[in-house]
Amino acid sequence: MNWTDWWVWMAAGVALAILEVILPGAIFLGFAVGAFMVGLLFLLGIPLGGVYTTFLVFAVISALAWFVLRRYLGVRKGQIKTFDKDIND
Repeated sequence: MNWTDWWVWMAAGVALAILEVILPGAIFLGFAVGAFMVGLLFLLGIPLGGVYTTFLVFAVISALAWFVLRRYLGVRKGQIKTFDKDIND
């Protein structure tokens, strides 16, 4: 397996997106976005350097994606999640 192949990162993005569906909480979604973006960079032919640089780019993109998604999908400051209806009603 070569870490500079675009399909490896796309497959990792799909696996992380599926993991997000199974274990919700918007934790793995940022990692999935990061993997998709690194795969897209490789698909477009943009060289990222060695393995360490590739993982650094993945980490930075994933962190940025996580913070952006947390801002739009997370609980707002002062907001409390409440449930008005019960599934058994």
